[in-house]
Amino acid sequence: MIIYLSESRHARPAFGGLSIGLHWLMLLLLAAVYACIELREFYPRGSDIREGLKTWHFMLGLSVFVLVWIRLIARWRTPLLSPSPGWTRWPAAVGHLALYGLMIAMPLLGWLALSADGKDIPFFGLSLPPLVAPNEGLTEQLEEWHETLGVAGYWLIGLHAAAALIHQYVLKDGTLGLMLPRRR
Repeated sequence: MIIYLSESRHARPAFGGLSIGLHWLMLLLLAAVYACIELREFYPRGSDIREGLKTWHFMLGLSVFVLVWIRLIARWRTPLLSPSPGWTRWPAAVGHLALYGLMIAMPLLGWLALSADGKDIPFFGLSLPPLVAPNEGLTEQLEEWHETLGVAGYWLIGLHAAAALIHQYVLKDGTLGLMLPRRR
């Protein structure tokens, strides 16, 4: 359910603390996931630092996968607040659907790719079970999909940030304020 705020822009409604906290935690996790996989390129293959960055990429990516489900439950249980003009609602809905799809598909593709490659799936001291049997051809295809979606993720995150800034500075509709932590 979405609640549209047309008359009371000054009332300062906002998402709940859980939704706000998860939003910013997911941003930090996604930034760390991307940073780990990009920074690994600066180190020689097989080096401890490169392997450590890859392991952190896997573990943080799987953390996104766990937290996205909590975030979806929180979103399902809390009505959405929107002071936005009508024409912005459907692009926002499509953008959010794409972001949630990304946060589910990327870690799942990574887990499948590691499984198909016959590698361990590390998760903070645990070794998760493989989802598929080793298969070299499947590994290559899954890695390609994962990388393509990773590039799309840069664009989606950038568009999401740009939309928030447009709402704040062009439309001046208060949308960005809904996701900012409240000051006491």
